[in-house]
Amino acid sequence: MTQTSIPTRTPQRVLGEPIDRVDGHVKTTGAAQYSGDHLYPDLAHAALVHATVPRARITHIDTTAADSLPGVHAVITHHNAPRLQPPPKPTLLNLPTLAAGTSVNYLNTDEVHWNGQPVAVVVADSLDIAREAAQRIRVTYEELPATVDFEQEEPNAVPQKNSALSDGGGKKGDAVAALKSADVSVDLRFSTPMQHHNAIEPHTTTAVWNGKALTVHDGTQHIDWTRRHLALRFKLPLNDVRVISTFVGGAFGGKTNVWAGTILAVVAAKVTGRPVKLALSREGVYRTTGGRTPSTQRVALGADADGQLTALIHTSVTQMGRVGGYAEQVVSQSRHLYDAENILVQQHQLTLDSIANGVMRAPGESIGSFALEAAMDELAHRLDLDPIELRMRNEPDRNPMDGKLFARRGLREAYARGAERFRWADRTPEPRSMRDGRWLVGTGVATAFHPAWVFPANVTMRLSADGDVLVRCGFHEMGMGAATAFTQVTAHALRVPLDSVRIEYGDSDLPIGPGAGGSAQTASVSRAILDAAAKLKKDLAALARRNNTSPDEAPATILSRAGRTHHEVAVGADRGIGRLAGQVRFMSTLLRERRKYVKAACGAQFCEVRVDSDTGEVRVTRWLGVFDIGTVVNAKTAASQLRGGIVMGIGAALGEETLVDGHTGRIVNANLAEYHVPVHADVPRIDIECLGDPDPTMPLGVLGAGEVGIVGVAGAIANAVHHATGLRVRDLPITLDKLL
Repeated sequence: MTQTSIPTRTPQRVLGEPIDRVDGHVKTTGAAQYSGDHLYPDLAHAALVHATVPRARITHIDTTAADSLPGVHAVITHHNAPRLQPPPKPTLLNLPTLAAGTSVNYLNTDEVHWNGQPVAVVVADSLDIAREAAQRIRVTYEELPATVDFEQEEPNAVPQKNSALSDGGGKKGDAVAALKSADVSVDLRFSTPMQHHNAIEPHTTTAVWNGKALTVHDGTQHIDWTRRHLALRFKLPLNDVRVISTFVGGAFGGKTNVWAGTILAVVAAKVTGRPVKLALSREGVYRTTGGRTPSTQRVALGADADGQLTALIHTSVTQMGRVGGYAEQVVSQSRHLYDAENILVQQHQLTLDSIANGVMRAPGESIGSFALEAAMDELAHRLDLDPIELRMRNEPDRNPMDGKLFARRGLREAYARGAERFRWADRTPEPRSMRDGRWLVGTGVATAFHPAWVFPANVTMRLSADGDVLVRCGFHEMGMGAATAFTQVTAHALRVPLDSVRIEYGDSDLPIGPGAGGSAQTASVSRAILDAAAKLKKDLAALARRNNTSPDEAPATILSRAGRTHHEVAVGADRGIGRLAGQVRFMSTLLRERRKYVKAACGAQFCEVRVDSDTGEVRVTRWLGVFDIGTVVNAKTAASQLRGGIVMGIGAALGEETLVDGHTGRIVNANLAEYHVPVHADVPRIDIECLGDPDPTMPLGVLGAGEVGIVGVAGAIANAVHHATGLRVRDLPITLDKLL
């Protein structure tokens, strides 16, 4: 039987090549429209009024001064806001119910649940007028008892229970007894602070009502969840809600959920009858959206004299808001990384009167790897063993906890390649043994690990008689180069030139795409594109046979003889029974594969630091990351994603810290002047190498690059600082005072 393929006009290899971004021109010239760039006639602007107490009932709101300000159109409070449906109870049987950032029914209640909760919204002709009016509003509260101090409340944490998709704890053997009898052991306590997202584009929503139909421009990471959430909250038919999110100016998890700003922009537009833009200030992002939870962790390791682990204990305490939040998988990598005979892992949760914590790049693994990798480094030091050698002696062939197969795991190769390129053998192992003038020099390593996911995705693929291909899918472009990657995947699957492929994305009117989270979007959409390409080829072959044409003819010839200008195929089902069946298939496939395989991207992080012996200043001076992320779709964008994760990890290690007043629950550094993120001078040259071998169990062999880059970064820096100074810093961030 003749195998059908679509001829290539210009032979070219596209998969893996460092192709320039297809949206590069519109972004660099300012033509790209983000959620706040859409102009409508009579566009009004909204500003929020935030609660100044952590828990209370509102007894009075004085809006007189705001109402009297020229240019103000409405002041909306719980007294006059339209009634909304409350957020649904989250359930894994209906994934869009996870969309709500909190369980609060904004402006439909007189209750305050955290310091920063929006209690009023002002709509005016300009943003300046709206913000001025918001500052004139006076709110009186009946304050209620509140718990806001993480450190003080830590003893009240309770063990997290296991669920279908989230493991709170687990064990193999008796790790407690094994630790006591170990030849060499370490038992360390670590802490990490609350952290917040600071994307270039703060959360912004432009909401427009056209009769009973709603259009929302929103910088979201999950168009479908946002659309369904808005339809539910405002009691609208799903077809009457459109969410457009063509470009997103960074997110890192912070725009996964629907937060107060989006809901209240829609409320403001409904009340005033005008299009409304609500752009959060930098401070507003901290007050109304959740960031990374703080944590305390215990890592205890026991080993025999040769360095073989006999015990691994990793426990954690993290924070959730009383009105919602996520249980971060802080100890998850300790289930997979090291071949200990006995393992005990357990997460604990603490509920406070705070904003619900949200997802932030590699939630759980980022901070959990810091503790585990620093403890491994300390154990290597006490064993007088090279840190890489210790890791390799404990590199498992199967998953240590349960014996599952690793679908793919290139850690040995990553460490071998990294050690050679980084010249690891040139270091002297003793702490404080390397110096350059007043600078103490140290090197450190750590392991990166992040699970791989695949979610449902729907696409349509249209082939025209002239050879052009149009792919439509409501996925997200947040700066990672998704549109470019899927152009390459399509060209690869159909064997057509890149310039013949066009992608439409970022709109709920398109076939439903997956959320941009969990480093899963590339694998998820790639699977749908490959399925669509296979279906298109099959249809063309059948069409050719029906019209007495050879299946080997060019598509133009096949379509012309069939009297067609194009042929289109669809993959997936967007609604009704088909969508429900798709969700059931997704859950069953996910659970079935979880029982058989551990799928994850991994890597080895190498860094060099210099520490000023007089001031304690830390400078990261050299970095190499070697990663196993499966198939590399675009070498340029993949390396950029991994570098971005490393830069974010440098911030977490050396500067980032959300400070909360232990009495009022108020974030006291809700700005970029006092919340310190890395700048250019803080970041060295970052070299990236990807092994490039596909995972045979994943679509196109892709494992994901967005999040694994941040994992292990803080641990590598802490280990390098210890090598440079002899000081083991166990509390992030690593600041001057901890090194003097």
